[in-house]
Amino acid sequence: MKTDQLILGIETSCDETAAAVIKNGTEILSNVVASQIESHKRFGGVVPEIASRHHVEQITIVLEEALLRAGVSYEDLDAIAVTEGPGLVGALLIGVNAAKAVAFAHGIPIVGIHHIAGHIYANRLIQEIEYPALSLVVSGGHTELVLLEEPGSFKVIGETRDDAAGEAYDKVARTLGLPYPGGPHIDRLAQMGSPSLKLPRAWLEGSYDFSFSGLKSAVINTLHNAEQRGEKIEPEDLAASFQASVIEVLIVKAVKAAKEYNVKQVLLAGGVAANKGLREALTDAFLELPIDLSIPPLYLCTDNAAMIGAAGSVMFEKGKRSGMDLNGNPGLDIEVL
Repeated sequence: MKTDQLILGIETSCDETAAAVIKNGTEILSNVVASQIESHKRFGGVVPEIASRHHVEQITIVLEEALLRAGVSYEDLDAIAVTEGPGLVGALLIGVNAAKAVAFAHGIPIVGIHHIAGHIYANRLIQEIEYPALSLVVSGGHTELVLLEEPGSFKVIGETRDDAAGEAYDKVARTLGLPYPGGPHIDRLAQMGSPSLKLPRAWLEGSYDFSFSGLKSAVINTLHNAEQRGEKIEPEDLAASFQASVIEVLIVKAVKAAKEYNVKQVLLAGGVAANKGLREALTDAFLELPIDLSIPPLYLCTDNAAMIGAAGSVMFEKGKRSGMDLNGNPGLDIEVL
């Protein structure tokens, strides 16, 4: 008699084609990711049409590999969880239509998942989440503080008003002549430099919102002004100063919100959660606080399907089902799930 819940997760929101099988919402049986970074690197960013074409080429291979590694068949699955949005619409459609095809062929329920909900629930693959919880989401397209009052409930209490942290990292990296993706390169340089340059912090008093556009511009202006004066700024120091500004704002707001909302746990989520400086500073900030801190391992920070399966398990248990009219939704709102 079958007792374990098995969810197939599918993720194609941007430039990774991924599939995973998750057992009981917390155990990874397989997690296959086909990255496209090398294809997009020469363009300095993700080219949507190229991303979609790669997804078409890889999706069947990735799905078959995920099932093979997990040692299961489609008939063993309880549901398919697929990223519905946000993301690149062409990329999303590949995963959504693959999920619908498999669901139709094998009679399996589908659950559409918000990409950021996936990043948040990646933490459930390490330890069970204690509610109420607060997630600090830091990625290429999103910088948010999301309150989780109960499983599958999301309330955005703060978000970026312009550039997300990850976007700012990539733009500063381009200014320094660093390759795409720029975040890891800035983080590496920052570890070797000193935060000696005075750069702004956008506090946006009275809110938990973020703004990194002014900081990005300040970095670019600092570099250009120094060049015009014939002065040299060490890239390591510029990277360290930029990163210190980003991290300070993120952590101060996260700590303040965690205290105000009296949460039991803080969850770090998103691609920029792989940033070494952020991980270390956040750990230090919560060391003396009576609030549990969850930081996912690096392989669960970047886009993957295990996180979609984990979120899918929660939403499936709450009774969420998507029909065959499920579509890619690049503007999907996490609060209306």
